[in-house]
Amino acid sequence: MTSSTHDPSRPPADPEGETAALHALVAAVERAQREEHVDGFVALFRADAQWTTSGGVRLYGRRAIAEFTAKALPGWTADGSSATYEVEHVTFVRPDVAAVKVRQRYFAPDGTPDGEGTPLYVTAKEDGRWLLTACQNTAVSTES
Repeated sequence: MTSSTHDPSRPPADPEGETAALHALVAAVERAQREEHVDGFVALFRADAQWTTSGGVRLYGRRAIAEFTAKALPGWTADGSSATYEVEHVTFVRPDVAAVKVRQRYFAPDGTPDGEGTPLYVTAKEDGRWLLTACQNTAVSTES
């Protein structure tokens, strides 16, 4: 279930449309990962974006993100592994800034669940397009 909240004094002009656009951004992340499309993935980030990977690697700027992704992404799904990305919650900080909480599920080549991540994407809208701006991915603990 997806929910969204926003400051009622400064809502986006079209909250439903903007939420749909953020869902499309997350779907583009999933697609680029699944297709191992490095350039497509990197293009989803602002030039000055920050990203901390689920492994704790801190990356600053699109160039660093591109270098890391070019090493990490190719071959990731060659064995049949996959991941799904589901928007869980959207908070509009301002009409052009949103925090997007994502449920990320990993699957082994045989389709069995193989872990979960919980990314937070802070996004900014520029020139009519939502871009990843500050992202943190964290593995979900199996401990209670």
